[in-house]
Amino acid sequence: MTSFYLAAAVFHLLTSAAVFAALVATPLPSPPASPSPFPSPSPSPLPSGTLPESPETYSEPLQGVLFDVVKYGAVADGQTESQNAFVAAWEAACNHNGSESPTFYVPEGTYFVGALVFQGPCFNGRTPKIMIRGSLIAPSSLSAFKNTDWIQFKDLTEIELDGENGVLDGRGAVEAWKQVSCSKSSRCKEMVTSLKFSNVSYGTISNITLSNGKGFHMGFYLCNNIRVENVTILSPWDSPNTDGIHISRSVNVTVDSSDIGVGDDCVSIGPGSVNVSVSNVQCGPGHGISIGSLGKYPDEEDVIGITVQNCTINGTQNGIRVKTWPGSPAGSATGILFENIAMINVSNPVMIDQEYCPSRTCNITKPSRVKLKDIEVKNVTGTYNGDAPTPPVTLLCSTHQPCENINLIDIDLRPTAGDGDARPRGLFQIKGFFNGLQVVPSIASSQ
Repeated sequence: MTSFYLAAAVFHLLTSAAVFAALVATPLPSPPASPSPFPSPSPSPLPSGTLPESPETYSEPLQGVLFDVVKYGAVADGQTESQNAFVAAWEAACNHNGSESPTFYVPEGTYFVGALVFQGPCFNGRTPKIMIRGSLIAPSSLSAFKNTDWIQFKDLTEIELDGENGVLDGRGAVEAWKQVSCSKSSRCKEMVTSLKFSNVSYGTISNITLSNGKGFHMGFYLCNNIRVENVTILSPWDSPNTDGIHISRSVNVTVDSSDIGVGDDCVSIGPGSVNVSVSNVQCGPGHGISIGSLGKYPDEEDVIGITVQNCTINGTQNGIRVKTWPGSPAGSATGILFENIAMINVSNPVMIDQEYCPSRTCNITKPSRVKLKDIEVKNVTGTYNGDAPTPPVTLLCSTHQPCENINLIDIDLRPTAGDGDARPRGLFQIKGFFNGLQVVPSIASSQ
């Protein structure tokens, strides 16, 4: 039988009708109010066969009417501002009234472009196909952006963006990451999302690489029925606020077969997200795959039906996480499944954190009012960084709104080789109120 230790004091977990007892071993000190300040460990080599295949490359015959940005004045020298040419090509493609399907086309080469908004609706509701085979580079200065987005697709239906060999380079290292606010607070003062989709329905985004975002790399807001597949997102582990993919107020979004290594969450799922699926994602470096943060603002919409499956998380600060702010307004996140997750040298593999406060200035005596319900964590295996200050499985639930129906099933985590007797105070930490907690062995096995 696999050995396991439950290192926490006996907590009297309050329910509306009875007292729930949690199995524990030795007492734990109170956990820190904010996520682990421990630097993200360097990613460990992945076992053979775990890395995804490179995005498929091909030369698809171009069909229909081609609206080539070069023919509208774009210059592929990486220096000449080509913003106006891109806008002109898009407007022509969007307003095309012929019988053949239009394609907005960026050929091979490097194009310097400022902020772009590709807006619909287009003629007869027919969105041009977007094909990007070249590299786009952003202005380095934050003053070049009047809004918070570099490239935005807005008010469109049935969008297909295929970035065969295409790259969007946000050039965040030049200025954005050096803001004083990035080091003094939980969020940089000025953030620019590299690729934003707003009010977009029924679409596919595939085979595109995003790098060095000034803020989030890819964002979805008020979107529905979107599929993201075979994308690569890359920024250094210490690049601030550079979430790979952020989803909020969106329904039926799928992220599949992608490779994401950034300085913040690989995938973050915010308020108002419903029926979101994340699968076959290779995450690392970064802060893992997170739901939240939730409860920072009044009147946030609920999170319902989130599935994260068959992912590998490598060398990150966190693994899978649900995070809500202390003192938050009421809200809820329900119907969450984390399943078949492989951890490699992760500092905090499994975490429910209802005391989330990255700036360390919150009043944690005011508990979170976000209700967490029906969360299942199943078949999580691999290794954790034994030098990190918190246990590998940490459940910090609200003392005002009990976590309800939390199931931990077949979790087998071991210290990274060489850590010796790491974390002697225990491998499992519970704090707060629960209304139904099930722990099915094995939990956080020792060496």
